[in-house]
Amino acid sequence: MEAADFMQQARRALAETDPGEKVRRVNALLTQDAGCLAGLDGFDPLPLEAGRPQRPELLPPAQVPHRGLGKPAGRVALIHAIAHIEFNAINLGLDALCRFSGLPADYYRDWLGVAGDEARHFCMLRDRLADHGAAYGDLPAHNGLWEMAVKTAEDPLERMALVPRVLEARGLDVTPGMIVRLKSVGDGQTVEILETILEEEIPHVAVGSRWFRHLCAQRNLPPLDTFADLFDRYMSGRIKGPFNEAARLQAGFDAAEMAYLNRQG
Repeated sequence: MEAADFMQQARRALAETDPGEKVRRVNALLTQDAGCLAGLDGFDPLPLEAGRPQRPELLPPAQVPHRGLGKPAGRVALIHAIAHIEFNAINLGLDALCRFSGLPADYYRDWLGVAGDEARHFCMLRDRLADHGAAYGDLPAHNGLWEMAVKTAEDPLERMALVPRVLEARGLDVTPGMIVRLKSVGDGQTVEILETILEEEIPHVAVGSRWFRHLCAQRNLPPLDTFADLFDRYMSGRIKGPFNEAARLQAGFDAAEMAYLNRQG
């Protein structure tokens, strides 16, 4: 497949509204010869829209109902919320692939790989919902993750700093607690899924760290000061600890960045 054809297929995957078909398109992209990605450094990015189904209904975060995990309905709500995050993460991987030109071939390989992992995560959670007689779209959700993608659509450095390294990295902090709570109510099957997601999200955040630092070096910007400036500008007061420092260090944060984050809350 030529690079231009690959990009056209990736854009179709991003625009696809049906979750199952989006997953199929992502998996088809993963079968292509990685050599074609070397030609993606000169394409002209077009205005992009991320496709999603009509459901779930999107609400402001404060209006999304929260339920305890002691009952099946609460566990369904948690699984649904994470499935929604993973569906958005498919779009985020594809958008990072399609939106920004002029980056090395490895950048496009990295984000295609992330989209493939997120598609697999979504399918695991979709199937777990089916075990409970539920489906993705049955419950309301919020769109905070994608809203940050829109805010950072003009600059890959801002995207790398704020989506994988702030919002997606939040999963590294909160997932261990979810796992503990699910173990306490005996939901071993969902625990296994979340353990897999947690393990694989570390390299996803590391992709963001890698390309954030690449872009900082390219622009002769100090990574810590640049990250702190963007965090203060976009996220001040919205994200507080405790942080999963061990996982974040594996994901490309350094000690100075962790000290900065810990001072935020």
